[in-house]
Amino acid sequence: MQRPYQLVIVGAGILGAATAREYLQRHPGHRVLVIEKEGEPASHQTGRNSGVIHAGVYYPPGSLKARYCKEGLEQTIAFCQDHNIPYLQCGKLIVATNPLEEERLGALFGRCQENGLDPQYLHATALKTAEPNIEGRAAILVRQTGIVDYARITRTMLGQAQSMGAEVQYKARVMALNETEHEMRIDTPHGSYRAERLVNCAGLMADRLIRLQGIATDFQIVPFRGEYYRLPSRFNQIVNHLIYPVPDPALPFLGVHLTPIIDGSVTVGPNAVLALAREGYDWSSINPADLLELCSFSGFWSLLWRYRQSGTLELGNSLFKSRYLAQVRKYCPQIGIDDLLPHRSGVRAQAVTASGELMHDFAFVQTARSLHLGNAPSPAATSAIPIARAIVDKLDG
Repeated sequence: MQRPYQLVIVGAGILGAATAREYLQRHPGHRVLVIEKEGEPASHQTGRNSGVIHAGVYYPPGSLKARYCKEGLEQTIAFCQDHNIPYLQCGKLIVATNPLEEERLGALFGRCQENGLDPQYLHATALKTAEPNIEGRAAILVRQTGIVDYARITRTMLGQAQSMGAEVQYKARVMALNETEHEMRIDTPHGSYRAERLVNCAGLMADRLIRLQGIATDFQIVPFRGEYYRLPSRFNQIVNHLIYPVPDPALPFLGVHLTPIIDGSVTVGPNAVLALAREGYDWSSINPADLLELCSFSGFWSLLWRYRQSGTLELGNSLFKSRYLAQVRKYCPQIGIDDLLPHRSGVRAQAVTASGELMHDFAFVQTARSLHLGNAPSPAATSAIPIARAIVDKLDG
């Protein structure tokens, strides 16, 4: 019988790759296996986001999100420098376009300072100087924010882990998890694996693996699709920074923004609309089993009622391109409806409690031989290196 691995990691996104790398740096020679249900790494959240290296503007001071984000920004940039991965710290402007947003901007400025950033407040004239194509009453400039290709970072991290001895098995969906006093057993279509410890970095499927192991939880993943558009190449120089609206503090989503990406083009998005499948990247992606599971969850109905107004607005923005465009034209009126070209969408794994509350911070579920990252909210990609360190700290603790 095959001898057990010291560690099996489920999920070959950026968190799984970073964890494999961190673990083997501390435990050289240990047997590590990364299993992934897709045929390549970074197929879902890691490879389908804005590519933003976040600076930690919005997060409550002292929260794991705030701490991991600040550390993650510095460590992500250092990783890129060490491995010749292109990145750009172009900075971000959060733009207020009406009096309510301008009032909220003041609170965000204070939050930036509390989180150790060095924000610059720009009145309308200074904003127009910094961004001639952007309209607004005021803005906050956060210079630390950047852009990168997280899928490339993931491949590089996995390559490092493999060079230290890690194995990677693709197209290996987890079918069963069983914990005994002495080991974990992980059943997949490729066969069964035995491990001293298991780490769950499965993202959109993380809660299902927790329940598959027989662990009761008071939360469930609710998938929200973020739809993006790409602008024509003539708009590649339309902005000098990332351009964000002022978010509604009651919601976890940051609004439709203009994002230069590392290949030189500019994307618009994302919105946030309920997905009809865990991996539902468009309206035609409907999974009846996923929908049944969602509708059987009491927290889902509480969530719908609590956010019924914003949910209705987001639904309209998704179904009607003109309404989506209106979100952009508030601060960039040069863009027309024909300028919104197709681009890949993403699905965000949003953990929701049984009472319908959105979980805003990282959540770990641990047993003697397993550690599940049950909720890894944005900015998880930015924070991948410190999250991996925290995971291995828990394994070693």
